Amino acid sequence: MKTKILLLFLLFQTAFSQELTLEQANHLATLPIKCLQQEYPNKLNQMLLDSTEIQSPKELHPTFYGCFDWHSSVHGHWSLVYLLNNFKDLDHKEEIIQKLKANLSKENITQEIAYFNKPHEKSYERTYGWNWLLKLQHELEVSKENFAIELVQNLKPLTDLIIERYIEFLPKLRYPIRVGTHSNTAFGLSNAWDYAVFSENLTLQQSIKENAKRLFLNDKDCPFTWEPSGTDFLSPCMEELGLMSKILDKKEFLPWAKKFAPKLFDKKFTWEVAQVSDRTDGHLVHLDGLNFSRAWNMYSLMNKYPKEFSHLKTLADKHLQFSMPSVVDGNYEGEHWLASFALRAFEEKNKIK
Repeated sequence: MKTKILLLFLLFQTAFSQELTLEQANHLATLPIKCLQQEYPNKLNQMLLDSTEIQSPKELHPTFYGCFDWHSSVHGHWSLVYLLNNFKDLDHKEEIIQKLKANLSKENITQEIAYFNKPHEKSYERTYGWNWLLKLQHELEVSKENFAIELVQNLKPLTDLIIERYIEFLPKLRYPIRVGTHSNTAFGLSNAWDYAVFSENLTLQQSIKENAKRLFLNDKDCPFTWEPSGTDFLSPCMEELGLMSKILDKKEFLPWAKKFAPKLFDKKFTWEVAQVSDRTDGHLVHLDGLNFSRAWNMYSLMNKYPKEFSHLKTLADKHLQFSMPSVVDGNYEGEHWLASFALRAFEEKNKIK
């Protein structure tokens, strides 16, 4: 086992000037394959009204019970669909498809909806899990694989419910949440915006755009030196930049960005990677995710505005390369979710023209 982990570590320690290789994709796929239907250990973010609500993770969430918690299961599913969509010769393809079909059945999604419809669970997974669910729906809908056709329809009722929750909630959010963890508002709207645009849902687009501008348009001088906080896995500064680069056109975005992040326009801008002191600690290992979050947002900015941000490529590559070996280090604390973050970074990297 130790020899295998060492070999994987060396594989992911290679330079990352190239796109994700099939060999690397196969290894990343093994992580969600392993945990997608692994019920324990499990962290339930559940409110109990009485003892009748004490049930096993699989009974409560027959679709998203694996990979330690609900949201990690969601983006574990996304990871596998993404890999199937981008690597036609992916190993264990049929096994992956069968696991997806088993989990994303119509009956299981109906039970997930029932959980969300409990009056005391209206805020469940708001907005981090919601955001990843819409990304999963998006990935299924762009898939050209036959298996995805049924799963799109199975998942859609839960997706529609989450969209309703976004539209209901966002006007009530008087102040943005700028932490580097699950409740970060900017990240919580980012994938949702992409799906709103893809699905031509004008109501969701309008809600996200209006509220994001209300919450963030007056921000300036983001404190880059405050990152990282001890257990960040999202970059507050970069996630806000990433969201605003999507909802604002060039005439609005660049003047705003120069006020919000003037340092980022400096060709000599540098940023130390976040370092994890103990990868067996489930909170400290978050910092690997922070490196990926910074990387995917830098790649995204480079893709949209190469003239202004092409100098960030070396820095983004450094962040991606630094934490990639940790994805396969054998510690479940990181393995159950970090593959998704690494793939998210590669997704943006591969868009650069």
